Amino acid sequence: MPVPIAIEKLTKRFGSQTVLDGIDLRIAAGELFFLLGPSGCGKTTLLRAVAGLTEPDAGRILAGDRDVTHVPPHRRDMGMVFQSYALWPHLTLRENVAFGLEMRGLKRAEVRARALRALELVKLADRANSKPNELSGGQQQRVALARALVVEPQCLLLDEPLSNLDAKLRLEMRAEIRRICKDAGLTAIYVTHDQKEALSIADRLAILDQGRLLQIGTPQEVYTRPASRFVAQFIGETTFVEGRVKGARGGQVEVETAAGPWMSAAGGTFAAGDKVWLSVRPEAVQLHAERTDEANVFRAHMHGTVYLGEVAQHFADLAGGITLKALETRPRLVARDGARVETRVFVDPADVQVLRE
Repeated sequence: MPVPIAIEKLTKRFGSQTVLDGIDLRIAAGELFFLLGPSGCGKTTLLRAVAGLTEPDAGRILAGDRDVTHVPPHRRDMGMVFQSYALWPHLTLRENVAFGLEMRGLKRAEVRARALRALELVKLADRANSKPNELSGGQQQRVALARALVVEPQCLLLDEPLSNLDAKLRLEMRAEIRRICKDAGLTAIYVTHDQKEALSIADRLAILDQGRLLQIGTPQEVYTRPASRFVAQFIGETTFVEGRVKGARGGQVEVETAAGPWMSAAGGTFAAGDKVWLSVRPEAVQLHAERTDEANVFRAHMHGTVYLGEVAQHFADLAGGITLKALETRPRLVARDGARVETRVFVDPADVQVLRE
């Protein structure tokens, strides 16, 4: 049965460097939870602490009602999937998956049956007698998942499991990993630095930096309502526009900028004179605005376009030296080789985030 994971005031230091700084986190039973952040932020150290591979200096880790902070890894009922597949090349897929069960002294018939069930879950039962070198990278990663699942863990831990795959395989495996975790009914903690990976398959995610949790929420919450400039620029693309609050009431905030006044309806508590930054996502910028009597309508010059097939990314210059990125499907205009195209842009106030830091 899946169990909730509770991490309380977890701290880890390496010499004078604090890698985890009093982490508090609750992960629900059956939840697919992502730890996301730049290299060196502490996400892998946190995962290894949950696995029992790193001893924390303070705090505790609970799996359900059981305190596992100082329990050896093999007694935590957790499965782990690493970046490298670490499959035995001389063993068949069934033998690779069965290895952990054999080490536990289970009867041969039960070992075989459970290994085949695990391979069925990852849709590789028909290749049970194949060797790892006969498989693609994505298939080998599915075998590594089956090996972790076969011991029926209460929690599955994944450390950047798709980093060794090419772009196309990574896309295919994202949905596959979510399906496998949900079909198995597992609590899963997944470490990655890939924002798209986290946004596409997480139930919830946490953004870490320098050993601290900056924000926790669903992918949509974190993307559309970032708590800080760091989160906004880390999870997706955005343009920051510096300004000062001119007035705020009823959830509406007016901000004076070099390009003129902006309105935000995204909420928050601000006072006149506060220095702030507006976060504007490229997909929120609407080109070719026809109405001029709305808030957040600006004259702009498109001075560059990156054509990406399904969308085009434009660069639109506003007054005051501000350049917005704008995404457009079925692009009507393409500005290339120094050409400047006049247009108007509009950003819905609900899509403008006001951030203090």
